Amino acid sequence: MLISEKRSLFRFLTIYLSSTLLLFLLATVILYNYQKHNILDTQMNRLHLEAQKNVQELRVLHSTFTSPLIYPYHHPFQSAIYDINREYIFGSFQPKDILWDREFYTQKDKLFYIYPIKPYYLGASYLLVSKTINQEPIIHLQKILALFLLIALIFFTLLGLFLGKLFVAPMKESIEGMNRFIQDTTHELNTPISTILTNIELLDTIYNCEGKNERKRIEIASKTLSRLYEDLTYLKLNHNYHRDIVSLNITEILYERIDFFYTMIKAKSLNLELNIEPNVILDIDQNDAIRLIDNILSNAIKYNKKGGDLKIILGLNIFEVYNSGIGIKKEDLRTIHYRFSRGSQSEGGFGIGLDIIQYIVKQYKFKFSIKSIQNSYTKVNLKW
Repeated sequence: MLISEKRSLFRFLTIYLSSTLLLFLLATVILYNYQKHNILDTQMNRLHLEAQKNVQELRVLHSTFTSPLIYPYHHPFQSAIYDINREYIFGSFQPKDILWDREFYTQKDKLFYIYPIKPYYLGASYLLVSKTINQEPIIHLQKILALFLLIALIFFTLLGLFLGKLFVAPMKESIEGMNRFIQDTTHELNTPISTILTNIELLDTIYNCEGKNERKRIEIASKTLSRLYEDLTYLKLNHNYHRDIVSLNITEILYERIDFFYTMIKAKSLNLELNIEPNVILDIDQNDAIRLIDNILSNAIKYNKKGGDLKIILGLNIFEVYNSGIGIKKEDLRTIHYRFSRGSQSEGGFGIGLDIIQYIVKQYKFKFSIKSIQNSYTKVNLKW
């Protein structure tokens, strides 16, 4: 799957899963609160029954008034009686901060029920009954809902992947069609480009013909086609390309590629400034190194202004190219490296150069950055 397809699928899944799971989470919270309320209601009903039982026993004690008086207390319930002024009389516990304005209430992990007594048995006006909340049914409910959410997450993730693939299928077909076109085009371009370049070299070497300027234009156009051919071929093969990583003299390769582009540099009358360290060695595949250097240099030349500056710096762990060209819009800097994306429609190209650079940088874990101000400059920095 291509990076663009993965990006589209990821965005679709993010929106789809976040919205779906948010709705399910909201529904689960509502269901949890409802079921928890029912569980607490059931336990509160038990408090009500216990209170009625205690009042019956208090009535018996009040009517018989036998000695000694035994206060009715049944484990696991706690109870206490209060007079009409809500003063504590007696009980199995004596809680603080009683909420007298409520019939049922909870504090921490306990349930409380205030039951009014009429008539006042043993001088008591209120009976307070309490019990520790039974957490087992609540924990069981939490486990069930957590399992439900997990199953829903798995189900909707699988469904999202299926729908996502359907979503990106038209784009995938379009890209595959474009790749087939690129493959056929590059196959047909190879022979005529090689023939043109070979004959131009023979004309310059063997014959002293007129029309050197015309030959230079043909050479520039042919080298542009040659570079496009190499990029398209690399783009087609980069997923299955076998890399032969060796220690390469990047200094020598850079000089070779500058010579390759020298005709284009002269055609634009660029002021070339070189600051190249000798014998810079880097472990990299030779084809990757050439594609990396070619695309950086090509963009620096193509998007430069006539008579502009072109500065090339190569250090032990840095490659930097500066051009005083048209620059890149600030909003385009985030997307300029996407495949087929072009910062300027006025220049040629397929918008694949920076995509190739990003792919190579990712393969070798290099650091790559672009700084640019529109109509001022662009500086490309590569570190390893």
